[in-house]
Amino acid sequence: MSADLIEPSAADPRQRADPLADRAVARILGAWDDGTPALSRWDALAATQRALGGWDSNGALAAWQADAATPAPIAQALHDYLRQAGQLPQWFEPGKIGCAEAVFARIGMLAPALLACASLLEADVAVEPLAQPLGKRVRAAAGLQCAVLLGGGLLDPSGAGVTQVLKLRLAHAIARHLVVRGDPAEALAHGAAIPALRPEGADRWRTLFARGWDLRANGLPRNQEELAYALLTHHYVFLRSLRRLGQGLDRQEEGAWLHAWNVVGHLLGIEEHLLPATMKEAEALFARLQQNAAALAGARYAAPGVVRYGTLADPRPALAAELMDALQDDIGSRIRKPWPLLLARRLCGPATMQTLGLDGRAGRTSRILFALAMGAARAIDTPARLLAPGLSLRRLGARILGYRLARRYLIDPARPLDLPEALLRQVDAAVRDWDTDPAAPRWMNAIERRFRPQRALRAGHEAAPC
Repeated sequence: MSADLIEPSAADPRQRADPLADRAVARILGAWDDGTPALSRWDALAATQRALGGWDSNGALAAWQADAATPAPIAQALHDYLRQAGQLPQWFEPGKIGCAEAVFARIGMLAPALLACASLLEADVAVEPLAQPLGKRVRAAAGLQCAVLLGGGLLDPSGAGVTQVLKLRLAHAIARHLVVRGDPAEALAHGAAIPALRPEGADRWRTLFARGWDLRANGLPRNQEELAYALLTHHYVFLRSLRRLGQGLDRQEEGAWLHAWNVVGHLLGIEEHLLPATMKEAEALFARLQQNAAALAGARYAAPGVVRYGTLADPRPALAAELMDALQDDIGSRIRKPWPLLLARRLCGPATMQTLGLDGRAGRTSRILFALAMGAARAIDTPARLLAPGLSLRRLGARILGYRLARRYLIDPARPLDLPEALLRQVDAAVRDWDTDPAAPRWMNAIERRFRPQRALRAGHEAAPC
C-alpha cells in the first residue's frame, strides 16, 4: 500500500469539497450579521428543509422565493446558492441528454437490476463512515437516476432532475459542516481530529454532529474524490455492466449517457477534470479512484483510530450482505437463491466481491448451474440475434430481477421515494411502461407479465430517440 494513497497532500482531492455549497451552509448555520436573531443549528436546518419543499420542479427554481416564515438570512443564502449553482454547464448538449433519456427508457427494467447488482456494490467498495441504511441508499440512488433520466428531467421546466441534484449537493454540504462542526476550510487549516460527543438526539443531523471525524484518515466528508467515485458508479459502471451482460450500447449512446451524468456531476459541484468524457477515460479514472478507496478503507479499519467516530469494524461486508439478502429473500428455490449474487459477481468481478466479503456465499451447485445457464443463454443469444435482434435470455433474467427491485424500491406505496409528487407519478408511469420489452418476442413478454409490478397511475413521458 503506497503512502500517497493515505497521506493527504495539498493537491489531494480528498481535501477539496465544494466551496460554493459550503459557503451557503456557513451562512445558514453560522452567525447572522444583519440583526436577525440567530436560530439554533437545528432550528436553522428545520427552516431550511421547509424552504426546500418549494423546490419541486426545474421551472420553480428560477422564480423561487422563500415564504415569510423563512428567516431572511436563510432565504438569501438559498437564493444566492440557486443563482450560482443552478446553471447547466456551457458545454451541455441537449441532443445527447435526450439520447440518454431514450436509452434509459429502452433499458427499462434492466436499470434497477444493474443498479443493485453493480452500481451500489461498487459504491460500497469506497463506503465511508457516513453510509446510510440499505433502504435509504437504494431509494436515494434509484430516485436520483429517475429524476435525472426520465423524460425532461434535466431540461424541461416540468422536470425535477436539476432540483433533486441541487438538493443533494446542499445535503452534502450540510453533512460536511455538521461532521467537522464548522467551516470545512477552517477544519482543514487546523487539521485536528474532531472528537466524538454524546448525541443530542437520534435523528441523522444530530448523529452526524456528534460522531467525530479523523481528517487525516478520511479527508473532508463528501470530498471531491468520494463524489467523483460515486458518480462513476452511475456513469461508467452502469455502461460496463450492460457490456458484460451482452447488452452494450453503441458508441453514440454510451457517449450520450456519459455526457448526461457529467452534467449531473457539474451540478453536484464535481471538478471538471473528474468528469471523463469517454469510456476509456472513465475506466482509467474508476480504476485509480477504486484503488485509492480500497487502500484508504483498509487503513481506516485495520487499526484503532485517534478519534472514535463509531465502530472501526469494516462496515462494507455487512452492507453488501444486507443488499444481497434483500435481493434473495423472496426467491424460494435454495439453488436459485444465490443467482442475484452470482449475477453481481459477473458484473463487478471477483476483486470487488472479495473486498465486500461476498465470496463463498454461493454453494458449488448454484455456481455450476448459474455458469451453465449463462453459458447456454449466451450461446442462444448470439445466433438468435441474427433472426430476432431483441431476443436475449440474459436480458430476460436481469429484467425479472429488476421487477422485484422496482416493486420494492420504486413503487412501494408504504415506502415512497423522497421525490416531488409529480415525479413520483412519472416514476410510477415509467415502471408500467417497462412491463413490456418492445424489442423482445411475444413469448418473452408473456414470461415477464408473470412478474409485473402493480399498475401505475398514468402514462409516462416519451423520450426523444437518439
